[in-house]
Amino acid sequence: MNKHHKIVIMGAGGIARAVALILTEWSTVTPTIFIGNRTLSKAQNFVKWIEDGLTRPCTLKSFPLSESGISKEMINVFKQGDILLDCLPGTEAPRMASYAKNYNLHYANLTEYVEETDKIKDIAKDASTGFILQTGLAPGYIDVLGNYLFEEFCNDFEVNTVDRLELKVGALTKNAVAPHFYGFTWSPVGVATEYLEEAEVIRNYKKTKLPSLSERDAIIINGITYEADLTSGGAADLPDALAGKVASMDYKTIRFPGHYAWVEEQIKNASDIKELQAVMESQVPHIEDDQIIIYAAVQGKDHKGILRRREIVKQILPQKIGKYQLRAIQTTTATPLIQSAQLLLETNIKGVLLQSKLDTRSFLNGGFITPVYGNV
Repeated sequence: MNKHHKIVIMGAGGIARAVALILTEWSTVTPTIFIGNRTLSKAQNFVKWIEDGLTRPCTLKSFPLSESGISKEMINVFKQGDILLDCLPGTEAPRMASYAKNYNLHYANLTEYVEETDKIKDIAKDASTGFILQTGLAPGYIDVLGNYLFEEFCNDFEVNTVDRLELKVGALTKNAVAPHFYGFTWSPVGVATEYLEEAEVIRNYKKTKLPSLSERDAIIINGITYEADLTSGGAADLPDALAGKVASMDYKTIRFPGHYAWVEEQIKNASDIKELQAVMESQVPHIEDDQIIIYAAVQGKDHKGILRRREIVKQILPQKIGKYQLRAIQTTTATPLIQSAQLLLETNIKGVLLQSKLDTRSFLNGGFITPVYGNV
């Protein structure tokens, strides 16, 4: 951040910690940060963890978040704040967005939940502040990257439509063992949700929905074979924005071979998201040493009728921020959220700004993005 801002972070989990740490370490002018959580002691521990990991001074304050409704402590913080960064579970997103609107705060969130995102669009349609939604890795960065590829392809090859736009992301461990070939590097409920909810895609130039895990394919990235399949949420608003311009577009989650076959067996005994989450957590370990694999590709014919394809591939590993080593999933999720926050705080955006409306080149080469993702 280039000016001093008062930033309210809701949630005290791993992503929220990464957001606070990076904001403090990488901002030109350090912000004042308020940390809200349902369990005050967890928010207080969060503040202590950040303070112990910093290499420069910063003002951090904790406050309790009520289970429902709003407290005097929350009102006091909201009246001081400039922006609310929502790192809570997606079910809380409409509630947090309502607070932001009511107290004239900018707002940005991470959730891949489609229904909650639609609710926020309605909440914020006449807001006096700016709302950027689904700002993490997927949805988030991958969608801006995909839109960038589409724009560059059309410009360079003098066309208005393309055949395919492929977006793929995997939050993976370094190694994988049978039978599940997986390790949790982020929210188990998020994994279960994306496996069971429908995926929004483009087919024959039209937006439609398909069942998650219904179009599996193999892909070789840097010489390593992975599997990728449809999952929910990762496409953000691109199916709406690019309908009529792209014949086929989808978001798929990358996994090691064998994982999806194992998941299908578990789904036979799980009737809903909670049951699948419980089944998976009983067998799949949580692993700290992670990696993020990103693959985006656009394919189509140029103005002379020659078939062309462009690809961008990135592998992102854990990175030291301040005095801590953060997991790859933390830095790749936190920095697009922070980049969105800077955009909101340092421009005059009002109402909802979705991923397809971001200036792709400017965003992807932003000061918080490039130390993690590199330039495009």
